[in-house]
Amino acid sequence: MDTSFVYEEAFARNIGWVTREEQKRLRGKRVAIAGMGGVGGVHLLTLARLGIGAFHIADPDTFELVNFNRQVGATLPHVGKSKVETLARMAREVNPELDIRLFPEGVTERNLPDFLNGVDLYIDGLDYFAYGIRQATFTACERLGIPATTAAPLGMGSALLNFLPGAMTFEEYFCWGNRPDEEKGILFLLGLAPARLQFGYLVDPSAVNFAEQRGPSTIMACQLCAGMAATEALKILLKRGKVDAAPHGIHFDAYRNKFTRTWIPGGNRNPFQRLAFKIAKKRLEQFKRH
Repeated sequence: MDTSFVYEEAFARNIGWVTREEQKRLRGKRVAIAGMGGVGGVHLLTLARLGIGAFHIADPDTFELVNFNRQVGATLPHVGKSKVETLARMAREVNPELDIRLFPEGVTERNLPDFLNGVDLYIDGLDYFAYGIRQATFTACERLGIPATTAAPLGMGSALLNFLPGAMTFEEYFCWGNRPDEEKGILFLLGLAPARLQFGYLVDPSAVNFAEQRGPSTIMACQLCAGMAATEALKILLKRGKVDAAPHGIHFDAYRNKFTRTWIPGGNRNPFQRLAFKIAKKRLEQFKRH
């Protein structure tokens, strides 16, 4: 450990927005983040700079050139390197005292109990299309009474939802059940962004392909996700400030300079959401035919 590092000095500029006692409490908190890619990596570094003292991080992948547009760990020296090991090293360069437990195999049904053991908060950084393990992780958080936050990078903005103990669950909101992955993808998008702020400036719709599990992304969205999620994390961990839970959410789009609070009673069972799902599914089928 670097003997020149002093925690209190390193995070002294947080004081004012948090008290010294609150900073001390943040130092004792443990956050689990699944995924160290576009949003997960910047979540980790943002929370490390907030002074969070312990993390569980998971990701089985290595960095590729295609990650360069948005992932904070994606640089030429890191191509082919483990995402989870790279981000752990970067976080320890911020705070060498960090207690970080790595899950280089990613989050799986098998290691999920260990991944969530002793954590105070879960933040979702999984790939958009990781439906199965995302469903299992949020279900486990519900069972264990762990607050869970997801912030989705959408266009050049971010949509955020909190799933808190005793409030509406992930399944109750998104209504995935045993649906096929393609339908889960549509329901995920509709539930994350009921305000649809990002839809108006997508200039090449062919870049979105649920069947091939690919879509466009921007670094601006990932950075906004991290700022919004870290702020929710601070409020949840310190039990300070208003924290809205699903079916309430927030969506900010920097391109359109718009912010909206969303509220979808019943989640995707809401009649408007069900209608939107039918329309989206029909359009997707038409697109695939052409």
